[in-house]
Amino acid sequence: MFDAHIQVPVIATVVGGHASRLDDYKGGVQSIIRLNPKTPAETLQGIEEFSHLQVVWYFHAGSPDDVALHARSPRDNPEWPATGTYVHHNHRRPARIAVSYPRLLHVEGLDLYVEDLDADDGTPIVDLVAVFKEMLPRGPVCQPAWPTEMLANYWANAEERP
Repeated sequence: MFDAHIQVPVIATVVGGHASRLDDYKGGVQSIIRLNPKTPAETLQGIEEFSHLQVVWYFHAGSPDDVALHARSPRDNPEWPATGTYVHHNHRRPARIAVSYPRLLHVEGLDLYVEDLDADDGTPIVDLVAVFKEMLPRGPVCQPAWPTEMLANYWANAEERP
């Protein structure tokens, strides 16, 4: 079972937005999620009533050689504790799948205009759905201090770079 693989369709592609794999300054960037042209338009009916999407995408720029199945310090910073593969939110996980929650700005045909999608131009999208706040984590979300320190500039605008 654990050597099994699954195939999932690519339902859309990211157009515009980020052009390279930056660790920070992801905020304020607008891009388009362009659905496959064979997608019936009615699949988006009602989606504009929602403020955010949950987008599942594939780290296409990485390679299987990038997978890191061991503990390491985030961003190779020795000031942060070594943590396992499934703690990190990057392309080094075996399935190279990510989830983002961009703001939905508007829809034109099969193009969903979004802001704060932290996927690069050309990224394959394998699923998307409107965010229901009732399905977000329940109760307090706990984490150690280092992610807050590491991600202090993650949602900063590119213009805010030093």
